[in-house]
Amino acid sequence: MDEYLLCVGGQWRPGRSPAVPAVSPGSGETFAIVATADRADVDDAVQAAARAWPAWAARSPFERAAWCEQVAARITARRDELARLLTLDQGKPLAAEAYDEVGELAEYFAMAAADARRLDGAFPPSASARRRVITARVPLGVVGVISPWNWPYTMGAELFAPALAAGNAVVWVPAPTTTACCALLAEIITGTGPPDGVFSFVPGPGPVAGDALAAHPGVQAVGFIGSVATGGLVAARSAGKTQLLELGGNGPLVILDDADLELATEAALEAAYLCAGQSCTAGERFLVHAAVRAEFTERVVAATAGRVRLGDPFDPRTTMGPLNNEATAAKFDRHVADAVARGATLCCGGRRGAAAGFPTELYAEPTVLDGVTPDMEIAAEETFGPVVPVIEVASAAQALELANAAPFGLTMAVFTADLERGLAFAEQARAGWVNINASTNVWESHLPFGGRSGSVSGRGRVGGRFAMETFTEPKTILYPAPELGKGGG
Repeated sequence: MDEYLLCVGGQWRPGRSPAVPAVSPGSGETFAIVATADRADVDDAVQAAARAWPAWAARSPFERAAWCEQVAARITARRDELARLLTLDQGKPLAAEAYDEVGELAEYFAMAAADARRLDGAFPPSASARRRVITARVPLGVVGVISPWNWPYTMGAELFAPALAAGNAVVWVPAPTTTACCALLAEIITGTGPPDGVFSFVPGPGPVAGDALAAHPGVQAVGFIGSVATGGLVAARSAGKTQLLELGGNGPLVILDDADLELATEAALEAAYLCAGQSCTAGERFLVHAAVRAEFTERVVAATAGRVRLGDPFDPRTTMGPLNNEATAAKFDRHVADAVARGATLCCGGRRGAAAGFPTELYAEPTVLDGVTPDMEIAAEETFGPVVPVIEVASAAQALELANAAPFGLTMAVFTADLERGLAFAEQARAGWVNINASTNVWESHLPFGGRSGSVSGRGRVGGRFAMETFTEPKTILYPAPELGKGGG
């Protein structure tokens, strides 16, 4: 059985806390043993990073960019191994999703390389004719990254790839339920030969390893992707540091009376069932105009039955795998049960585990609920499961009001045949990202992505140079101007 260790200051070693089993959500089998860091392990990693980052920052951005490209090349060369371990550890279907995540992972390092080469400064004017001024962006120092289990590779990489390319050192705490696949990625990164301490890997429970990293006085910046509740704890513990927090959503997907229902149905499948609904960008409230609600719901139920195949994530025919952990599955149960008890109609799905004929209790059927109301738990919270909750609205104005009433503000989508109408909705929607006639799960990794100000969905922006700018700061250099007519010939 494979055993995965910590990497601290360039050295792979056991954690000070007892190692724990890695259990596949697809089969229920223990397939590896993973090390667990305690607070002292995190402290060791931060101290190693503090020693390493000045020399790393002093390297040419082009040298760091070349290293990032080397990491991207090694990820691509080992894509089969990365994808298979991702499926085993996280549960997402190998053919339908895992290879795509590995491809995007490589792209994050390639993009960080390009952005590092273009991270420029300025030559602003001085108030004095006898002075000159340079401003340059410089790394912050030690960046702590705490990442989630739903996209174990890419959610970490969208933070630490730009941080590393910009000249910072990184200490990474991944989610405990996907430690094994993250350890393989850490081994690939460290195997490309960065200086010892530039990248450390210290998996462990959030209240221990994550808390120690967020609060550590030697950490200058914290990047966190995860739930709203945990994000609030991370923000409090890392007060005073630079923070990049990408938190939860309850993505409203609005379907107006003039929408193309074939297009909207296609988008609904992607919004609700990608990664078994375990995405912060998932469509979790479907606000559908009364004139088209019945037809849209019928179309989604038929498409779910005909096209979504829940099953063994290693089976190439599978399009949706199990949920990753019991806490997420229990919330799915609770939200569906609450909706049905309060009058919603269960159109399909709703069961999980043995009741649905699967080997573990983490398999949740793709589910469609009609007659959902805004006061139900499934409409007010982030479900993180494969469900389409349909809420009827009487107008675009009501849809916008309901969409904006939630405390979340990450993503929204609106479907309409009228572009002007769609743009008007998008401009008034309180979300950091709004799609017109596309699923809430459609996004591009080089664009700024994050929660709207005033919402609980986070602060700052990931995405290419936007994350890199967060993990750097402007430094001003002022110097005397040379006298005219003096100097070289």
